[in-house]
Amino acid sequence: MGNRAAPPPERADAVVLAGGRASRMGGVDKPGIVVGGRSLLAAALAAVAGCARVAVVGPDRAELGPEILQTREQPPGAGPVAALAAGLAALGADPAPLVVVLAADLPFLTADTVHRLIAQLGAADAAFAADRDGRPQYLIGVWRRRALDAALAGLGSPVNHPMKALVPAASTVLELPGTDDCDTADQVLRARTALGDTLDDARAALRTGLTPLPARASALADARGAALAEPLHAAGPLPRFDVSAMDGYAVSGPGPWRIRRDIGYAGGERPAGLEPGEAVRIATGAHVPDGTTRVVRDEFATLLPDAPARADESGDPRTPGHSDAPGADPQNARVETLALLPDSPVRGDIRRQGEDRATGDEIAPAGAAITTALISAAASVEVTAATVRGPVRARIVMTGDEIRADGPLHAGQTRDSIGPVLPRLLAGCGIVAVDRVHLRDTAHGFDAVLAAAHDRDLLVVVGATGGGAADQLRGAVARAGARILVPRLRLRPGGSTLVAETTSGTTVLGLPGNPYAAVATLLALAPAIVAGRTGATPRPAQRGPLHNAAEIAAPVPRIVPARHAPEGGFRGDPAVRTAHLGGLIDRDGLVVVPAGAADGALVEFLALPG
Repeated sequence: MGNRAAPPPERADAVVLAGGRASRMGGVDKPGIVVGGRSLLAAALAAVAGCARVAVVGPDRAELGPEILQTREQPPGAGPVAALAAGLAALGADPAPLVVVLAADLPFLTADTVHRLIAQLGAADAAFAADRDGRPQYLIGVWRRRALDAALAGLGSPVNHPMKALVPAASTVLELPGTDDCDTADQVLRARTALGDTLDDARAALRTGLTPLPARASALADARGAALAEPLHAAGPLPRFDVSAMDGYAVSGPGPWRIRRDIGYAGGERPAGLEPGEAVRIATGAHVPDGTTRVVRDEFATLLPDAPARADESGDPRTPGHSDAPGADPQNARVETLALLPDSPVRGDIRRQGEDRATGDEIAPAGAAITTALISAAASVEVTAATVRGPVRARIVMTGDEIRADGPLHAGQTRDSIGPVLPRLLAGCGIVAVDRVHLRDTAHGFDAVLAAAHDRDLLVVVGATGGGAADQLRGAVARAGARILVPRLRLRPGGSTLVAETTSGTTVLGLPGNPYAAVATLLALAPAIVAGRTGATPRPAQRGPLHNAAEIAAPVPRIVPARHAPEGGFRGDPAVRTAHLGGLIDRDGLVVVPAGAADGALVEFLALPG
């Protein structure tokens, strides 16, 4: 629960109603919806954290601690009055003189709301918050427990009664901020826009909410930045046959061994089979001959003094050096003998067929990114193509009349210092920048851009995401009927960031116009976009201690340039100039600093692409 709120001025219990069917949102678990980095239920619990006892009425929630009393109205769905009665019963004996009653669909609720209602109560039996139109909200209220018990007793059965049936004559109403609830998807979106998504929430929304790209067959060498749509399996064994693991001698049986004069090379002809007592010179990777029992490494081998070549019992010579062998040179009629050096370890040094991969073994699971290592591992087992999703193909859209990419600058213009580097930054995130366009500040310019976006997987829009007169992206997104996944970010810089999906399935990433803010937000969100579109398995975040976190931390999370510290961890830059990328020179990456972080806090590190 974190730090507890200050207790109310008079002892109070609390009942939080966290059930209901959320029929206007398709029956979702409304209290579990995340807005502003916490669930709606968590917002309600934070507001009553100073109360003596807290009961939550609704489906059982394993994530709640033992200090929270959980119960359910009977029958489930019997209405708010039945739920309130169940919550009061769960609080048990010796009730507090006051009881706070809240619904779990109020994202802007705070402990101050509760304190002000208690202060408003005075001699009344109940105090309720009113919205901006003056309408009382009976599920944001404080009751005198005796008055609430009496009202419930007067109803008889609590099933299927509205809260208004309980309201006592001696009640008071106080207009308070933060009374907006979330009964529809549009209201949830408006609340998220007002509060902004945390970076973690935004990433989760992108990984799970974006439409995956269609699967397609591709040569692996041409699919960098894509991810496997299906598991990849070996088409052949690795090694393909028994090979020598070291330079040395393939031998048969116990030594010493007569050394034949042929040699086994990697990629060359396989030597003829070995008879017991024979050895043949062999190179690393060469196919070992039949009959090989081990490979003796060069460093463990010694040659004994020359001995005459011998025939076997039938008189048939067994070495090419025998004077009677076809083509033998009488000058070389003696045979070298191989032995092990004393105290040599017992080793086989043969890589057996299929010991690394058998035919049909999984090389990589679905979701694995197509990397250099995967391409190489697949090729080693005769796989050069696969079914993949991606890579994500992007169009960069630079905005603003004041931006000029090339040519002389005119009055009021500034050089485009981010457009030329965005393709490289995107490539570092696994995104292919196909083209780049410049959009003037016009009322409906974005309408045409969005309408033509069906041929790209991603639009990366720099600028026009704020609320200024020239910031037209949000209006165009709304007119296009695009689905908004990230309305804003609770991050500095980067608060105006927007992520949406058009009806044709194109992802729209709206970045702030300031170069540093654009780059920081891109690096923070692009991997999640790639994961959402390609199905790539997210990589674990790099984390480490930020030694000077306290001088950087603010009331909202910040993202700042950082260096690796000699003692490990990072040191960040307390001040950041967002109008250019000069602050990234000689920095190793960026760190995401949580709100209120203390020195040594663990932070996420985002490496800068080269």
